[in-house]
Amino acid sequence: MGDEIYARPRDLRIGTFAEQIAIDADDVALKPGSLSFAEAGAVPLVALAAWQALVEVADVKPGQKVLVHAGAGGLGSTVIQVAKHLGAHVATTASSKDVEKVRALGADVVVDYTAQDFTEVLSGYDVVLDSLGADSLERSLTVLRPGGLAISAVGPPDPAFATQLGKPLLKPVMALLSRKIRRRAKRLGVRYSFLFMRASGAQLTTLAGLYADGTLRPVLDRTFPFADTMAAMAHVEQGRANGKVVVTRGAPT
Repeated sequence: MGDEIYARPRDLRIGTFAEQIAIDADDVALKPGSLSFAEAGAVPLVALAAWQALVEVADVKPGQKVLVHAGAGGLGSTVIQVAKHLGAHVATTASSKDVEKVRALGADVVVDYTAQDFTEVLSGYDVVLDSLGADSLERSLTVLRPGGLAISAVGPPDPAFATQLGKPLLKPVMALLSRKIRRRAKRLGVRYSFLFMRASGAQLTTLAGLYADGTLRPVLDRTFPFADTMAAMAHVEQGRANGKVVVTRGAPT
């Protein structure tokens, strides 16, 4: 009793805001002592996604080249840090106002998307992680080396996703949804994978150590009190967030 914990509830327990929630024990880890509750609340979703994309799916090795889109955002800012921890050479796209921010997070190359086309200045990358959508994903295939891997956190889902869900009968549906991008990748001699993050207390324990020793740090945009949850949602939907937005019981910051 009394342990400070953090978690990302598994899929069937997400989808709403609540002051209390029942969480499977396997999805829970001790909160990093160096983080406040607001900071810890910003971590699980993006940290698990970054870890699973780079470690499990891409198996990133030291010296490989990784492109992270939207490096100043909630996911991108964490992916940059995890990629650097793994020893990768990291490029990212960001607006001119965020160039110094993403460099401070560890980005080796920053492409200001307001002034440059990343496909014209980057090439030979081993991994691209995209969270922007179809146009960005398709263009990202062209900056990969032969055999390189594009991972999307926003879809379309691929047949492997049906296996992850434990619903193999859905494989033909997933294949149809991702047919265009997979064909495009095959023509270019590269690969495509859809990332659907899963809850994992064990991985959060590993990540807690990296936050505790300062290897990783949370990137918060701001917090909203629970009573202003709708305002928090509007803030995110308007694209105004620069980092993670957290709903707390306290006053806004």
